[in-house]
Amino acid sequence: MRLDPMIAVLNREMRIRATNVTFIFWDVLYPLAYLVVFGVAMTRAMSFTGAGLTTDYNSFFLAGVLGMAGFAIASNTAWSFFMDRDNGIFYEMLTYPMSRGEYLLGKVLFNVAVALVQAFITVLLAALLLGVNVTLSHLPLLIGAVAIGTAGWFFFYAIFALRIRRNDAFNTVTSVFYFVFLFASSMFYPLEPLPRLFQLFGYANPITWHVDVLRYATIGLGDPRTIALEAVAFILFGLVAFALALRALRNQE
Repeated sequence: MRLDPMIAVLNREMRIRATNVTFIFWDVLYPLAYLVVFGVAMTRAMSFTGAGLTTDYNSFFLAGVLGMAGFAIASNTAWSFFMDRDNGIFYEMLTYPMSRGEYLLGKVLFNVAVALVQAFITVLLAALLLGVNVTLSHLPLLIGAVAIGTAGWFFFYAIFALRIRRNDAFNTVTSVFYFVFLFASSMFYPLEPLPRLFQLFGYANPITWHVDVLRYATIGLGDPRTIALEAVAFILFGLVAFALALRALRNQE
């Protein structure tokens, strides 16, 4: 893989997003509303014990907000394939001297950059305003989890964005994914007290793997061996999604 084509795609994505303040607000600031409004309300309403550690809901939900942000950023970036098709630039870019993998990875670089900025703002405000005790020693793991998680979800969404021709159909698919993946996971609540069937679905959900790693990286909640297994599972999920997205992109000839 060559770096120059990927940097060129990254630069183009940055210029497009810079012309639309709504996209930037949605990607970077909107998830904070969940943490401030939903997190504060739930913290005052309840307390719970997860994996042997008692914590307030703000601390527990911080990882969920980071996972939600990566999910949303990936969805918005995948949606840009439709915009490129509409203005004709998509097929023109396929004629440029770069591989399909370089094209996808260039978009991922932009994804990761936005996700890291969003994560920095969210974690900083959570620590300063909400009193979340962030585990600073796990900062390298947090950076890796944000980057790999956002990339994995972009590849996943890209599969459908490249195969689906209608914008409304893609929006329907993403809405279903939001409902199924987010609420059937450990994003909003621990899975342990839930019915067994819901637990099984939640533990098989890649969102759970991603959020559990983020939760361990931010507040140290979770068993290190389980977190390691979930991290490996999500990496494999991301690699499979990349392979399928690459195949879908190669079929766009």
